[in-house]
Amino acid sequence: MAPFRNSRIKLEAGETKNDDARTVYLDEELKEIFQKQWDQRADRQKLLPYVFVNQEGTNDITRFDKAWKRACKDAKIGIKHFHDLRRTACRNMIRAGIPERVVMMVSGHKTRSVFDRYNIVNDADLKLAAQRQEIYIQSQMGKVSGKVYEFEKNKKDITG
Repeated sequence: MAPFRNSRIKLEAGETKNDDARTVYLDEELKEIFQKQWDQRADRQKLLPYVFVNQEGTNDITRFDKAWKRACKDAKIGIKHFHDLRRTACRNMIRAGIPERVVMMVSGHKTRSVFDRYNIVNDADLKLAAQRQEIYIQSQMGKVSGKVYEFEKNKKDITG
């Protein structure tokens, strides 16, 4: 049975960029990818502890940069930087409404300052913020949030 069937993968201390252990929950697309890799692994004569292996299926990927470049070429997506996927994942989670602290835990960011460099705000974000604010304000129209009093203007108060 695949160790990710319960939709999660446990990363042990020392296996992550920041060396902290954490649990990653998989969405349906990732479960399918991992299942395919697991099935291919089961078909091999040699059982390896790696999820992704070299082209021959005999060992781990020793030159990730070359493997990544080839994968981008084979997928016909142009040159992409692998590390950009982390930034994209953070941005997508934030835009999906996931609390920033949870995003930081998923991505492994320890400090707010580093996380903020990943959560880049662009013009579309600013436009969306204005639209959401407008919707909120319109939803509050006609609702009394307190009493409004009119005060008579006192000439002394105006002229000082």
